[in-house]
Amino acid sequence: MKVTHSLRGRLLWFLLAAITIAALAQASIAYRTALHDADQIFDYHMQQMALSLRSGTPLSNTEVRERMEANAEGGGNDDMVVQMWSPDGVQMFHSVSRARLPQRAVLGFSNVKANGTVYRVFSIQTANQTVQVAQDLAVRRNMAGNLALRTLGPIAVMMPILMLVVWWVVSGSLEPVARVRSQVASRQADDLSPVSEAGLPDEVRPLVQELNLLFGRVRTAFDAQQNFVADAAHELRTPLAALKLQAQSLDRADNPDARKLAVARLTAGIDRATRLVEQLLVLARQEASAAGGAATRPVDLSDLARRTVADLAGVAAAKGVDVGVQQADAASVDGQPDALQILLRNLVDNAIKYTPAGGTVDISVLAEGDTVVVRVEDSGPGIPVEERERVFDRFYRVAGSEAAGSGLGLAIIKAIAERHGATLTLGQSERLGGLAASVAFKA
Repeated sequence: MKVTHSLRGRLLWFLLAAITIAALAQASIAYRTALHDADQIFDYHMQQMALSLRSGTPLSNTEVRERMEANAEGGGNDDMVVQMWSPDGVQMFHSVSRARLPQRAVLGFSNVKANGTVYRVFSIQTANQTVQVAQDLAVRRNMAGNLALRTLGPIAVMMPILMLVVWWVVSGSLEPVARVRSQVASRQADDLSPVSEAGLPDEVRPLVQELNLLFGRVRTAFDAQQNFVADAAHELRTPLAALKLQAQSLDRADNPDARKLAVARLTAGIDRATRLVEQLLVLARQEASAAGGAATRPVDLSDLARRTVADLAGVAAAKGVDVGVQQADAASVDGQPDALQILLRNLVDNAIKYTPAGGTVDISVLAEGDTVVVRVEDSGPGIPVEERERVFDRFYRVAGSEAAGSGLGLAIIKAIAERHGATLTLGQSERLGGLAASVAFKA
């Protein structure tokens, strides 16, 4: 039989089944107890009747009947069969009954099968006679059944009432769950407000609390996505408009020099738009990775710094900037290798971009106790103190900056650092005089 997956159905099914099983067990126990008590009582009366019929001299049939009637008045004769035998095996008395018991008697109590039923027999022997008192065990079973029915009568009346109470209690206890279900089912797709926790049982409240936390995270993700789309649309509008103007300039160019200049400007515009789109894709990918909880593993930051310098050495040489690893302590952190590679590459790329020709960019990996610091220093103009917080905003660029950029590099770096539990700080390099960007990880 298939059990329902409904919590209410399961509770009702198992509780009602438990009540039924308990009632059946009670009936069985009551019957067995009554049967045991009946056996004790009837065995005692059989024994007393046999002892009353015992005599040193043979009794006449009249005397036997009188003694049996005396026992019957005391409540002991319930379908009793009495037989008396002489020492030589002659039957001296047999009570009025169709039961015919075996002549051979086992002294004491025994069970004898005769006439298609089982008799309980008590036998006692004297010098002059053997007395047998027997009773059909069906009499005892009937009496035990009657006693059990009297015991179970109130239980049979209370069972339906108890089942109704169980149904009412279970339905009432699960009403808050049904209320939460209806609240969630009636919501619109964009309704991420918290679900009410009022009146919820302790077992369900943690589930609703986690659901509200999930709604909060989804709402934050939706807000971030909407802001991202709005910012991206705003920022893409300017380079696309510039590309359109440059294409028109190229179309209107009437000599080779003007056409060459227009092509150069158009190429530079395409490069800027490509860089912006790449940064947008990186930012979107990092946010999706953060939401999905990408797996982490130990990452050697010194090795990562050397690989980053090797990757960007060509870009630095083309601009005339000296880039290298100043210090590389042995240090590793738990993190996502691809994300940390993007973080360090953006830091070094920004430093190269804003450092004038002939300048220097140095990378250091410093193990300081239980902290690992990655520091990128340059000899560029740096960032004014009042601007150092705002540069982490998306698409924000320092006023008067000559280097081309999208304003997303530091926003990406900050997002990756926060996801790794690291702290990103901007300051001034005491050694090179430009910007010093430091990311502190827990070792």
